[in-house]
Amino acid sequence: MKDPYLPLNQTQRVRFEAALRKLQVLTPTTVLAAAVTIADTIPVNHEDSILSGYYTLDQNGKVVATLCGVVEWVNKLVYVRDLRARYKPQVCDIIVDRVIKIAPDNWRLAINSEQDAILKVSSMNLPDGIQRRRTAADELNMRSIFEENDAVCAEVCVKNDRSPPELQPMGQKYGKLERGQLLMVPSYLVKRQKQHCYHLEQYRVDLILGRNGFIWIGEHAAVGENAKLMGTEPENFTPLEMRNHICRLANAVRVLSALGFTLSAELIIETAEASLLSNVAVDDMVGADFFVQTAEREAMRRVDLVKKENGSI
Repeated sequence: MKDPYLPLNQTQRVRFEAALRKLQVLTPTTVLAAAVTIADTIPVNHEDSILSGYYTLDQNGKVVATLCGVVEWVNKLVYVRDLRARYKPQVCDIIVDRVIKIAPDNWRLAINSEQDAILKVSSMNLPDGIQRRRTAADELNMRSIFEENDAVCAEVCVKNDRSPPELQPMGQKYGKLERGQLLMVPSYLVKRQKQHCYHLEQYRVDLILGRNGFIWIGEHAAVGENAKLMGTEPENFTPLEMRNHICRLANAVRVLSALGFTLSAELIIETAEASLLSNVAVDDMVGADFFVQTAEREAMRRVDLVKKENGSI
C-alpha cells in the first residue's frame, strides 16, 4: 500500500496512517521478503550455486539489491524486477490493447510493453464463418474491422525476443471493445488469474483485467451484437444509469490502484458497493475521504481473514 499524496486534513491523516500501520503488520511475511529496496540483502543459499542477475550485486558473499523492486527467481538465477517496469508479454496472457497503426496485413497495437504487438488478418474470424485463405480484398477491408485508437481484447499467442509478440482476438465476444472506459494502471497490480474477463450482471457491465495493466469497463456486449468483428451493427445509445455504473467501477479501480492494492474483480465490486452504501457520489470517490475509507476497509478485511485463519487452525 502507498500514500496517494492527497490533501488530507489532520483527522484523515491520522486515520490513514493508522490503517497503513495495520496493513503493514498484516502483510504476509512472504510478500515482505519479496519486496526489497536499495542495499537490502536478498536471502539465498550459497550452497545451491546461486547466480546474481539484473539489479543485484555480489558483495562480500552476500547478494545485495541495487534497485527498489521485487525479487524474482528463474531456476538458480535471482534478480530484482522494477515495479514500474513495462509489461513483459507471456504466451496465453489476456490483455487489452489499442490500435495505433494499420499495416498491409496486420494491425499494430500498443500493449504497454517495450515492443508493440501485431494482430494479423489471418488470425481474425471472418464474418461468414468460413475457413479460407485471406485475400487482397480482406486486407482492403481491414479498416472496417479495426481503426486507429480502437480498444481490443486479445490473447498473446506467439512471443520471442527477435520479433514483436503476436496476438489473437478473444473470440467474437471480446474482440473490439466499445461504449466504455479504458484505464491504465501499473501492470504489477494485475496478477495472473484463472479468469480475466467478467460479466457483472448486477451492473450489466463487462470488466476485463488485462495483464498488461490496461483495464476495460464497458457496456455488456452480447455475442452477435456489439462484438461483431466486421462492425455491421449500428451504434446504440448508452443509458445514463449504465454510464454511472461504468464511471463508479472505473473510479473504484482508480482508488485501488492509487493505494497500491492488487486488483481483482471481487475487490473492485466491493469498493463500488461500499461507495453506494456510504452514499458517496461518483465524483466524490476520488476524494480524500473515500481514499481513507477504502484503506480502513481493506485493513478490516485483512484482520477478519487473519482471525478466520487462526480460528481454523
